[in-house]
Amino acid sequence: MRRLTIVFFDAGGGHRNAAEALKSTLEEQDSWQVSLLNLQELLDSVDIVRGVTGVRTQDAYNVVLRKGWTRFSPQLLPPLQRLIRLYHGRIVKLLQGYWAQNPADLVLSVIPHFSRALAESIREALPDVPFVTMLTDFADYPPHFWIERESEYIICGTEFAKQQALSMGHPPEKIFETSGMVLKPRFYRKPAVDRDAERERIGLAPGVPTGLVLFGGHGSSLMVEIAERLDESPAEVQLILLCGHSEKIRGELQALPLKKRMVPIGFTAEVDYYMALADFFIGKPGPGSISEALQFHLPVVVERNGRTMPQERYNTEWLQEKRLGIVLSSFKEIASGVDRLLVPATFAELCRNATAYCNRALFEVPVILDSVFERHRTSFATRAQSAAAGSSVMEAGGASWAALT
Repeated sequence: MRRLTIVFFDAGGGHRNAAEALKSTLEEQDSWQVSLLNLQELLDSVDIVRGVTGVRTQDAYNVVLRKGWTRFSPQLLPPLQRLIRLYHGRIVKLLQGYWAQNPADLVLSVIPHFSRALAESIREALPDVPFVTMLTDFADYPPHFWIERESEYIICGTEFAKQQALSMGHPPEKIFETSGMVLKPRFYRKPAVDRDAERERIGLAPGVPTGLVLFGGHGSSLMVEIAERLDESPAEVQLILLCGHSEKIRGELQALPLKKRMVPIGFTAEVDYYMALADFFIGKPGPGSISEALQFHLPVVVERNGRTMPQERYNTEWLQEKRLGIVLSSFKEIASGVDRLLVPATFAELCRNATAYCNRALFEVPVILDSVFERHRTSFATRAQSAAAGSSVMEAGGASWAALT
């Protein structure tokens, strides 16, 4: 059986989610033996942040997300990339050692920043093995984020990202566009629910426009502000607020003297169930959150400002271009934003567009990997035959010359 290694890390949830979703799907198809490589674990010995603070880089990143300290991410990114390049040689050697002990027939990366090091290590240690980079963002954030000159095959979830790869000189036949981001399998198997009955069961009214508020696995203090502002608005609306692991935020929401129906939920693995009960989505403009909401045909309300991660800013442009949601400059405007969203003509248009959006990336990527493997194997065999033929010609020429002399 062909061996596939998927390289991920735990900085944010999207990389692991994509890796695990692909692993489960590929193993169900019995087409690949899949192993996951958490690059952070391999590179702990060269993790400068860990050496200085005792906290791994991926964990420090997650703290920044959890605390909402993202305003300074554009300034922090260049120093991080310089560190990666400073330790490039050591990173490549560590990867070469890993490939020597854990060979693969194809390597797929679902992480940014390390495409160059991965490509060079594979070229040296596994010269006949194809290297594929799959963006888990809607777009690259050049330079040296997702797509590098050394990138071999590239999988993109948007036309814009595909054009970015082409503009860097990558050949069209090595760039593959999917219909969206890879999501967990359960988001492709939407639960059939009686929405009215289930809304009543959790404490909501059946016929009132319902928003789902979600800010990742640890929630956000913005959820409290959103609840308060919408509670004071004249709009007829109710909310499901998924607080993740933050019992603090859930407690604050439960303690609010609210007039409207708003149900705070603690950590749950059933995000798909709650999305099935909602009419629209409110949250951060992350590629996973947006894609999950659209999978349930929910128009999206997000903000774009100085707190928005630089690699996620294009997502808001994409939403506006595709007419799939409302982009606010701040959630301080959430009341007027929801008013605009719920204007009947606007809401009907956004819902139509969200319903028409069809993301089958989880099932498209395995087909792409099969194609890359077969194409690369054929190309490598052809090059080997050409090299062997050239060697034979040279040997024959040498023999002829020896006979003449």
